[in-house]
Amino acid sequence: MAQQQSKLKFVVIAGVIIAVIAALAYWNYQKKSGDSELVIGISPSFAKPLQVAADEAKKQGVNVKLVEFSDWNTPNITLSHGDIDANFFQHQPFLDNAKKENPDFKLKAFATGVASHVGLYSKKYTSLDALPQNAKVVIPNDPVNQGRALLLLQQAKLITLKDPNNHLSGLKDIAENPKQLQFVEVEGPQTARAIDDADLAFGYPHYLRLAKTADPNSALLLDDNTNTRYAILFVVREDYQDKNDKLKKFVEIYQNSPEVKQALDQDFGAKLWFPGWK
Repeated sequence: MAQQQSKLKFVVIAGVIIAVIAALAYWNYQKKSGDSELVIGISPSFAKPLQVAADEAKKQGVNVKLVEFSDWNTPNITLSHGDIDANFFQHQPFLDNAKKENPDFKLKAFATGVASHVGLYSKKYTSLDALPQNAKVVIPNDPVNQGRALLLLQQAKLITLKDPNNHLSGLKDIAENPKQLQFVEVEGPQTARAIDDADLAFGYPHYLRLAKTADPNSALLLDDNTNTRYAILFVVREDYQDKNDKLKKFVEIYQNSPEVKQALDQDFGAKLWFPGWK
């Protein structure tokens, strides 16, 4: 009897070992064959539509892991180090500037995602004309998005730029500021939260909705720009190999899925975004 139990125990242990070896072999095969997880670094404001795309991709055999970053510096650093496969948070001008400031970044655009309008928002005033002298205005502190904010302030006729068409203008490039606006520079994602302490804030609809600080549709003025310069990109390393077309398949789902479109309508507001890939 004892001999039978010992034999049974041996068979069970042997079975477990075989199962573990098989599992490790299968995992290693997946990794080598490119069937492993596709890891994409994202900004939290883009999470919901991307998660919808990830859920659909899983049904098609593509496993996608979304990793959220709260700032606009870490996603490119992490991608450059090879810890993620791609990121999705920046437009081409931001990427160009990041590569200029960090020559070690060997990054490139893989595909284009959503583009959105931006606006000027206030919780204190209902019109731009009501802004007082020395009003406190929140704008992004990075060169690219600050330039975008200044162009919008120029569109609002609140300032005049030395070069009215320069999308990289900074505060030093303001030629006229009749209301003597006082500018408060914050990191781009924080503009949505800084609106509470300002007279006026440059804002992104998706960040405002995420922060729940203002209705994205309540802008005193929206930009009139519908080109795709500021469309958000799927960015990869220059040496990235898209094994089994995982990222390509994911992008196709993101761009064409009715469920993703519905999620974008809910997150941005149906009239506040447009497809950057068209």
